[in-house]
Amino acid sequence: MHNELTQKDLQMMREELDCRRITLRPQLLEAVKEARGFGDLSENFEYKAAKQEKNRNEGRIRFLENMIRTAVVVSDISASDAVGLYDKVTVYLEEDDETETYQVVTTMRQDALHGLISKESPVGKALLGKKAGDRVHIQVNDSYGYDMVIQSIEKARDDGSVPLNSY
Repeated sequence: MHNELTQKDLQMMREELDCRRITLRPQLLEAVKEARGFGDLSENFEYKAAKQEKNRNEGRIRFLENMIRTAVVVSDISASDAVGLYDKVTVYLEEDDETETYQVVTTMRQDALHGLISKESPVGKALLGKKAGDRVHIQVNDSYGYDMVIQSIEKARDDGSVPLNSY
């Protein structure tokens, strides 16, 4: 499987990877070594916590390495009148009689609670390439779908202001 990421995604991931390898890894190894000296390992909370944090860092390193290795670079440039990656889109949800604003981002930066939707999500897929005034249908599953109308598109580029997801 390939991960569609922007050049900025890759740059930010490489920076985080370098920080985790060069700075954080030695600090966490030292914390484990120090906590080991506190005595009985079976009842040593500091040791368990230090090991857990070290393992979490190693897991994130592996995740970032895999994401970078399998990445396919995509452009955040789109037509001036169509929804593209990192554009902010204001839509009218007919069923709810509400207006929402979304920013279409890559999967490494999605955060639906803050209006950042992945280009691979049902809404993101439906919006990409569409224009203001277009009605789009979002098919959630086999038995439910809904419509929205694109009210406006605010063009944007990947400037790095949207942070990478952590886990």
